Amino acid sequence: MTTTTTSRPTPGRLLSVLLSLLIVALLAWLGWQLWGTNVVAEHRQREVVGALQEDWGDRQGDATDDPLRLGDGFAVLRIPRFGADFEVPVIQGVSEDDLASGVGHFSDTARPGQVGNFAVAGHRVTRGQPFADFPSLRVGDEVTVETRTHLYTYVLDDGGTDIEVPASDTTVIRPVPGRPSAVPKRALITLVTCADLTTTEDRSIVHGHLVASTHL
Repeated sequence: MTTTTTSRPTPGRLLSVLLSLLIVALLAWLGWQLWGTNVVAEHRQREVVGALQEDWGDRQGDATDDPLRLGDGFAVLRIPRFGADFEVPVIQGVSEDDLASGVGHFSDTARPGQVGNFAVAGHRVTRGQPFADFPSLRVGDEVTVETRTHLYTYVLDDGGTDIEVPASDTTVIRPVPGRPSAVPKRALITLVTCADLTTTEDRSIVHGHLVASTHL
């Protein structure tokens, strides 16, 4: 009678299999973070822009003083430097969910066109990465913000690599950036994003000022 002997996996072979599975899982996670989240977020952002434009309809009404709810889209941001077709919704709030739907408005800063500092943040990588080309921004670049009733045009005073601050420095989004006690006299815009493509505690900043306000 012939006896069949089944060999047991050695500890080394088990470890090799586990490491292979771990590598596959890590690559899948990285793929999702770098590409999958972009596909989902870009689709969501297009939906929000479309919904806003449909909701605005004939442009009647004035929503300037209407309360903004966290998570709601209320404007469309365009930056020609990022491409002629670049447009992204502005979402009230800066939570991860908000930033996955567009750029997030710091809710304690001014609204578009108002005297003070209209400050927004966006991702450079993942979640649609609307600010991926942030370093390409130049002094004099235009940034437009469209709302239900107005189109606001800002001109940048800084380039995309000119200002870098710790994430804890909130003075850059104050009504007068860098001067917490100053009284604002101009309508400003501030764009905020991560200073590097990897995890970082630093932020890149650009400021700009309002040059035109067109009633739609």
